[in-house]
Amino acid sequence: MGTTFHPLSDVQADAIGEGTTIWQFCVVLKGATIGRDCNICSHCFIENDVVIGDRVTIKNGVSLYDGMRIGDDVFIGPNVTLTNDPYPKSARGSARAAQAFPQTHIGKGASIGGGAVLLPGITIGAGAMIGAGAVVTRDVAPGQTVVGNPARAVTRP
Repeated sequence: MGTTFHPLSDVQADAIGEGTTIWQFCVVLKGATIGRDCNICSHCFIENDVVIGDRVTIKNGVSLYDGMRIGDDVFIGPNVTLTNDPYPKSARGSARAAQAFPQTHIGKGASIGGGAVLLPGITIGAGAMIGAGAVVTRDVAPGQTVVGNPARAVTRP
């Protein structure tokens, strides 16, 4: 079972594992690394300094910017927003030099509900669950469930 790239996707990366499918209207830049058996749904953007583990599902409308580290068996729901710049400002026409962005880590088996927002430089622990629409402003412990704005821990049923 090989990799599958929809003909309407723009996949520039070479480091993509066997069995991965990338759907239409996706852009994957050259430096990205994507593991085996992943499913990258339509309308996704994956920048250069991004590492995605094995068996990851990334639903429609998700952008992964430089500094994202996604563990194995992670689910990222539709329209999740992952940010990488704590003080965003246009570099166009300014003296702002290229910079390294803080890394955001999503641990093995974590699930991020649709429409959630993750601020830059945080860590989502293994097996954690982020509720739909949550705004995550700080690290989430392994196995913890968080919901709301700002996201707060709740007891998982």
